[in-house]
Amino acid sequence: MQVCLYGGQVTSWKNDHGEELLFMSSKAIFKPPKAIRGGIPICFPQFGAHGNLEQHGFARNRFWTIDNNPPPLPLNPAIKAFVDLILKPSEEDLKIWPHSEVRVEGLETMDYLDNLKAKERFTEQGDAIVFESEIDKVYLSAPSKIAIIDHEKKRTFVLTKEGLPDAVVWNPWDKKAKAMQDFGDVEYKHMLCVEPAAVERPITLKPGEEWKGRLAISAVPSSYCSGQLDPLKVLQG
Repeated sequence: MQVCLYGGQVTSWKNDHGEELLFMSSKAIFKPPKAIRGGIPICFPQFGAHGNLEQHGFARNRFWTIDNNPPPLPLNPAIKAFVDLILKPSEEDLKIWPHSEVRVEGLETMDYLDNLKAKERFTEQGDAIVFESEIDKVYLSAPSKIAIIDHEKKRTFVLTKEGLPDAVVWNPWDKKAKAMQDFGDVEYKHMLCVEPAAVERPITLKPGEEWKGRLAISAVPSSYCSGQLDPLKVLQG
């Protein structure tokens, strides 16, 4: 794993076979004032424009430092966290964006705010989220586990969150990708963003109160993608 001090951002995460599991734009900018396009950013203390600060808050475009003597992490295995995952299949596997090859499960029947329709509220009707055009939705009161299933790669990412109730799903698609300086014109074909957040009800702390967030990302073996097992129950077994 590789972490950049600019933004405190995870920029690389590889499996035991050396395969890169995170998307990083070839045009990403690693200096202020731009945020790094890709990896796992920290959107704090707000998500998007849902607040009075700059887009996604200030944490992702500030320089962080390393604490050489950090406090110990809690040992309670029930403590999970939110995650921002961007998936990058290979060029060979994805000549064109696979409409049904990559899908997100766990958000069925959830209410969501559609940022492409003035944050109007809808209810998800599909049995999974597939990608055929631009998407920018905030799923409200999302479950603690969400699965990103990559049928082409025969693998599933199970995302486990705690402390942030909502989940954002985003892909800019072709027109918006071409309009972004730090994003390749066709890179929308090779990525998606699933990002738990607190959007509908911002977290407010009183003096002396404390809030913690942890991250849990698991890459499930390909056998779990066959449909014979529920990927959202794998880590519970």
